[in-house]
Amino acid sequence: MTKLEAFANEQLKETLPEFGIGDTVRVHNRIKEGNRERIQMYEGTVIARHGGGISETFTVRRVSYGCGVEKTFPIHSPNVAQVDVVRRGKVRRAKLYYLRDKIGKDAKVKSGI
Repeated sequence: MTKLEAFANEQLKETLPEFGIGDTVRVHNRIKEGNRERIQMYEGTVIARHGGGISETFTVRRVSYGCGVEKTFPIHSPNVAQVDVVRRGKVRRAKLYYLRDKIGKDAKVKSGI
């Protein structure tokens, strides 16, 4: 094991949140403003998961004031404090990029389990 791999393994989180594509999640994101720190919530539908190991990311999409907004979060980042699953989704795709073109009720994911 190289030094780079050893360093990456140290940074991995022990407990990973259990969520999948199509789930509605609430991400607790740490925000630093000057010398203060606060936690900001970001709630939306998981439309993609990429990569593995230290570089694994997930993309969350929500509609804010009529405009679609997507954010990509690294799973193992110390800035991601917590990920809560609000609702499970039932999907048959690995990536839900088609939701970008949908509007209103059409953009909803069926409720799963």
